[in-house]
Amino acid sequence: MSFHFFTNMVSMASRKVAGWVLSVGLFLIFFGLLIIAYPKFFAAVAAIFFFIAGGGLVLTAVKIFLAQRKWRKTLEQSSDVYRENVRIHIED
Repeated sequence: MSFHFFTNMVSMASRKVAGWVLSVGLFLIFFGLLIIAYPKFFAAVAAIFFFIAGGGLVLTAVKIFLAQRKWRKTLEQSSDVYRENVRIHIED
């Protein structure tokens, strides 16, 4: 015995998926044609994007290094303060 499930819901979902696939395909074709037509422009856009992204990563790394340095100094100073007048007693 075989069951055939076909409802209006499945039909609508498949049409929506087909519409999205068609839209993305047409967008990719159009974008590819633009890159072929204006290679220098898109190379400049890509270079600017990579420059900004690289600058952001360098800035983030510098912030992390500075925060780590500040945290280490704070930890060293706080360890000296908390150890003043501390005596450890060990009972035998």
